[in-house]
Order: sequence, then C-alpha cells, then structure tokens
Amino acid sequence: MSKRTAKAGISGKLGARYGVVVRNRVKAIEEHQRAYHECPNCHHMSVKRVAAGIWECRHCGTKFAAEAYSPRTKKESAAEAALAKSAAAAAAKTANSEPAQ
Repeated sequence: MSKRTAKAGISGKLGARYGVVVRNRVKAIEEHQRAYHECPNCHHMSVKRVAAGIWECRHCGTKFAAEAYSPRTKKESAAEAALAKSAAAAAAKTANSEPAQ
C-alpha cells in the first residue's frame, strides 16, 4: 500500500476538499501546534498543547494559558513585534547617521 499523505502531510485528512491554499494554511498551523515548544519556565523544548489555549511542559509540569495554536500570549507577540520594529528603526538610524568618507 502506498503512502496516501506523502505530499499533503497532516492536511491529508481533508482529502481533495477546500482548495490547496486552505489546506496548506491548515497544514502550517497544525504542524506548528503539534510540535514541541520551549517552556517559559525551564526553557526545555517540551511544551505540548493539552487543549485549546492550554499548554503544559512535560519536563517541569508547568501548565499555562496562551494562544489556541501557539504557546505564546498575545502580549508576548505584540511586545516582540514592537521590539523588532524599534530595533529596525535604530539600525536604520545608525546606518543613516554614519559619515561618508
């Protein structure tokens, strides 16, 4: 018997329905959600999803709430985006202020 979901991967359960864009989007989200993530407490790569929005570290036993498909809170995501934006602005500012020789 051949592998039925070699190319489709985790979204093979959807079959030929819903269109390729939707299936690829679902595939990316579900692969990320089912992967191991870093624990915010012990920094071990052992956090798994228990239920929608509930995550648990299998190493230290810490349970915490976060986003439904990612173990990061919205505040963390927003703060990281703001930090990256300010770092990019600072890098652009220093690149523009260097004297030309």
